[in-house]
Amino acid sequence: MSERITIPKTDLEVSQLCLGGNVFGWTADEPTSKLILSEFAALGGNFVDTADTYSEWKAGNSGGESETVIGKWMKETGNRDQMIIASKVAMYSKRPGLGAENIRAAVEDSLRRLQTDYLDLYYAHKDDPDTPLNETLRAFDDLIRSGKVRYITASNYSGERLLEALKISKENGFASYVALQNEYNILVRQPFESDMAPTLEAQGLSAIPFYGLARGFLSGKYRPGIKVDSVRAQGTEMFQNEQGWRVLALLDELASAHSAPVPAIALAWLRAQESVSVPIASARTLEQLREITKVVSLAPDEIDQINRAL
Repeated sequence: MSERITIPKTDLEVSQLCLGGNVFGWTADEPTSKLILSEFAALGGNFVDTADTYSEWKAGNSGGESETVIGKWMKETGNRDQMIIASKVAMYSKRPGLGAENIRAAVEDSLRRLQTDYLDLYYAHKDDPDTPLNETLRAFDDLIRSGKVRYITASNYSGERLLEALKISKENGFASYVALQNEYNILVRQPFESDMAPTLEAQGLSAIPFYGLARGFLSGKYRPGIKVDSVRAQGTEMFQNEQGWRVLALLDELASAHSAPVPAIALAWLRAQESVSVPIASARTLEQLREITKVVSLAPDEIDQINRAL
């Protein structure tokens, strides 16, 4: 995984997988999380995605656990300058929305937990229709001018709202969103392909999609008649149908042909999409990490096979 990808509209050279930090402090405890991060770096990974709200949904957590773990790991290893770190604002219950005051407070909290003085990417975690885009973008622009953030990005935005934000940034001389993080994978193609992808392609931007493995369904561990013991299993029920099993069967064939794990094939399909720069996937064990970090190149006819399976 040593080859680097430059995210369009930036000078960020990132690994071909962005490691999702949503499991840190949730299904992966701190020692395990640090082992996963160290192994990811050893395998050539340098791009890690987190958020201030990860993982306040776990009983006993209060939010910020993922950032805290990553911050401790970078401090202990002394490798902050080798990593590309993305975090987010807007969905944390203690720091909701995209008002200017909240953004200013939230970034300071994230920097403190991550034990760093800057973020490489800072996402609007979701659209905030109650706050004027002008206010949000001005606040983000201030962060970039102050050196606390290198680039701003959007998540869970529609194509229309992303285009509106880009227009406002241009008209006011603000920094612009450089990428979009929305749900996209083999089994969930819409509304991304019809709504967001055309805007990204027209504007020269790229996607860094989440749920690249369809909430874990495309990890290969889900099979007809097999009960998977996982806190995330319920989220895959929507895929456990004729189409889902048909896609998995094809991924099995391609995985065998490439001597690769099933999730590596699913992520290879994402990388082959014109609007995608790098996919996100998470791992709660070292075994899972090694499966998602194997980089595979699919032939055009193999991509067509996957598309026809839907």
